[in-house]
Amino acid sequence: MNDYENAIEINGLTKRYDGFTLDNISFNVPKGSIMGFIGQNGAGKSTTINAVLNIVKADEGEIKVMGLDHIRDENEIKRNIAAVFDELPFPEQLNANDINMIFRDIFENWDSGTYFDYLDRFALPRKKKFAKFSKGMKMKLQIASALSHGAKVLIMDEATTGLDPVVRNEILDIFMEYLQDENNSILMSSHITSDLEKIADSVTFIDKGKLLITGYKDDILDSHAVIKCSKSDYAEIDKADLVSARLTDFGAEVMVADRSAAAKKYSGLTMDRTTLEEIMLYYVSRDKKEWR
Repeated sequence: MNDYENAIEINGLTKRYDGFTLDNISFNVPKGSIMGFIGQNGAGKSTTINAVLNIVKADEGEIKVMGLDHIRDENEIKRNIAAVFDELPFPEQLNANDINMIFRDIFENWDSGTYFDYLDRFALPRKKKFAKFSKGMKMKLQIASALSHGAKVLIMDEATTGLDPVVRNEILDIFMEYLQDENNSILMSSHITSDLEKIADSVTFIDKGKLLITGYKDDILDSHAVIKCSKSDYAEIDKADLVSARLTDFGAEVMVADRSAAAKKYSGLTMDRTTLEEIMLYYVSRDKKEWR
């Protein structure tokens, strides 16, 4: 493998559908890190991921995975990445032993020992048909197979949706273990922002096909703040300084994207730390500016 700085580089990715456009998206996933890819359902996360995997053909833009062109070097890339989807991509009549037999022939780096270790760790039966697996079991099976062929980049599309918190935590722990090797990287799309708050190094946030924010998670959380204020204080705030405002019966809760500038300008007002979930809420309402 060649040396590379970013596990994934997306430049100017555009894909037009009837009624939806993924519009000029650019972001990088630094090698050795986990990026949370957030947005509402229908924001364009799956379209972006499918373009990276060359399942969807982009109309414009350039994508590199591990420094390689995602179309020209597709075969080499696919040997070294793993994708985990919301739905199990394996036929329901198969079992976990069958997957070992099939993948042993597909991936030159397939490691049966690693795979069976993960099955044991996840308490997954080897002979039970997938049709009888719960959603959590199906997700664990995908992760076991994704992590058993030496993949350097793991791409997750809404993989923790619908799982109970205990199973989600178990999966997040495995991701953190995977990242102990600094050559490994993860792009994880989710609308469960609390999961990403726990483990993501950086975050990219898209809404209605447009890129809103991309950067290091801590920088994004530090630069944003929520001001809780009275109606009269809210009237004094320049609307250009806010992302959007949630109006209440008593006043307003206002999100600003430049905490330090707002702290100087509105020094009398209290600024509270925020969360990825709140940031998502306020940005999604940015066109309305005011909401309840």
